[in-house]
Amino acid sequence: MDQLFVVVVYDISNDRRRTRLHERLKDFGTPVQYSVFECIIDQKSFVRMKAMVRRTVKSKQDHVRYYILCERCRDKIVVIGRTEVTREKGLLVV
Repeated sequence: MDQLFVVVVYDISNDRRRTRLHERLKDFGTPVQYSVFECIIDQKSFVRMKAMVRRTVKSKQDHVRYYILCERCRDKIVVIGRTEVTREKGLLVV
């Protein structure tokens, strides 16, 4: 099954809700900063993840963005510091 490379970025106003979202996102990807995850997931998991996020956040107070990157775009990510870009072959070009 084709995989998506999804970067999830969030700004959650409440500490408890932010921690809950962070812990739940670990089921889908790798935290690369406290409010940033890189996820390599299939379309079905992406739908499940977005539903979980909608149940966890308060849309009038919180902010979540999903960036879906193609393999070429992912290869252009520049990282300075301790971690590397999450890798897996067979990404879906969207």
